[in-house]
Amino acid sequence: MNGNSKYNDLITPISFFKEEVKKFVINRNWIKYHTPKNLIQALQIEVSELSELFLFKEDNVDNILKDEPLISLIEDEVADVFIYLLSFINTIGLDLTQAFIKKLEKNKSKYPIKEFSNGIYYKK
Repeated sequence: MNGNSKYNDLITPISFFKEEVKKFVINRNWIKYHTPKNLIQALQIEVSELSELFLFKEDNVDNILKDEPLISLIEDEVADVFIYLLSFINTIGLDLTQAFIKKLEKNKSKYPIKEFSNGIYYKK
């Protein structure tokens, strides 16, 4: 799977990621450690590590994208966040797609286009 170009966001379903994380955890006998509380704490730690990459920096997106070592670190931390999120989802049996659709509908009601489409809140 390392850098394999046959996997990308356009063609890879959520179920692929969930299954890969599940196999990874099972093969290492980590299920006993993957309690909801432990996974939430691990997720918080990984988000903090991602945040730390930007501590005391005010770079814009263009500068960040030019910094290959930083991009590599960002990729690692984002992947860690995603892996722990998927492990949490697997542990509690959540359907991520359904949760996403439900929450997006709530957000559409909470933040209507008429109120937030003036360019201040949303960049097109």
